[in-house]
Amino acid sequence: MKKIIALTAAVLLLAGCAGTEGNAPVAADPAAETTEEIKEEIFPENETVTETVTEEPEEEVPVLRDAVRANSGDFVGCAVTGAEIDDPKVWDIITTHFERVTLGNELKPDCMFGYSVAQCPGTETDTLNGEDITVPKLDHSRADRMLDRFLKWNEENPDRKIMIRGHVLVWHSQTPEWFFHEEYDKNKPYVSAAEMDKRLEWYIKSMLSYYTGEGSRYKGLFYGWDVVNEAVSDGSGTYRTEAENPSEPLSDDRHGSNSSWWAVYRSEQYIINAFKYANKYAPAELELYYNDYNECVRNKKYGIIELLKAIKAQEGASGEGTRISAMGMQGHYGMTDPSTIDIQSAIKQYAEVVGKVQLTEVDIRASEDYDGSEAAKPAEYEKLEKRYNVIWNCVKSADAEVEGITFWGTVDHYSWLQSRSDVGGGSKTGLPQCPLLFDENYEPKPCFYTFTK
Repeated sequence: MKKIIALTAAVLLLAGCAGTEGNAPVAADPAAETTEEIKEEIFPENETVTETVTEEPEEEVPVLRDAVRANSGDFVGCAVTGAEIDDPKVWDIITTHFERVTLGNELKPDCMFGYSVAQCPGTETDTLNGEDITVPKLDHSRADRMLDRFLKWNEENPDRKIMIRGHVLVWHSQTPEWFFHEEYDKNKPYVSAAEMDKRLEWYIKSMLSYYTGEGSRYKGLFYGWDVVNEAVSDGSGTYRTEAENPSEPLSDDRHGSNSSWWAVYRSEQYIINAFKYANKYAPAELELYYNDYNECVRNKKYGIIELLKAIKAQEGASGEGTRISAMGMQGHYGMTDPSTIDIQSAIKQYAEVVGKVQLTEVDIRASEDYDGSEAAKPAEYEKLEKRYNVIWNCVKSADAEVEGITFWGTVDHYSWLQSRSDVGGGSKTGLPQCPLLFDENYEPKPCFYTFTK
């Protein structure tokens, strides 16, 4: 906060007349009395020199959610994990600036199985379509702890409610390998596609019933759910298979690239079925999405478009056909790629198939020469501001097709990009990153104001 120190009028007058007489400049006199000597003459010993402190008010930071709604009509969201939500400064940022939130990990399959990824956490019997089946035990505790905080916030702040995006029901990554095998033992053979389909339907039914069904304490908290995530190959542009990365063993407890969904089904039918089951068990007002990264890369974009067309082709009533509400463009971008043309083209082409697009996991990787030092930050922040300006202009120019933007985090030091990653649009450099709207001091960076203008 700026402070202005003003001496009494007498001292200010002295300061003003020390160098001028009327309007004529006066040469400096080496023998002239010092300011301290002058002060001593005017304010004898034991008399106090009065100082007046005037505080300038801090520049008020705009509320992001209000500014974005007012300027574009879009919603703005962020992702948060269980560890981040316990940081009171992050919680303050979320509840002040965002109206939509995605749980970063806590609604993914491995978390719902209690992070028991090496072996099944135990089984129980459940009923599916009148048949008793053996299923793994679910652990809702981590997600519920977070969701309860948002419920409480919404109850206490009905005019500032925060809605949740479910993420994700079906994903090749962060789904334990044992889930695809006989007796839930990864050392045994894969189950048949028919048996896997029961597990698929059971899991989707269980999740949507628990969080969005009648009688759920969370009913009305969710605005949408990612049904299937990242099912298209980066390399081929067709469907992701169990051989996406040949150097990744299929025996791994979890996979980064290879899909055991494909290993069991041998086709995209699991994707179609997932949207059918989501349509069957989700309330009509809950939106259903497909979500993917590298979504502007030409080869992969056309693969995603074919997938969306396949889902749309089987649309039908609840319990009969599929339903898809929007395409989730993740938006893990670099400083220069994808281009403006690529982003605009992708938005337009996806919207032509499914009607609406959302940017769902937006962050920007740092320049390759950025070292994270204080000296390097101003230049990097300027680049980041310009890059976010390009992206936001693309969104605003496609106003009819895009309905919201979600950032994959809040403050830089919690970003997943700080950990080196070779998948999912992650950072491959291992260097420091500054991808988000708030810095390590929890203060808005220059790029923040791009979205409030």
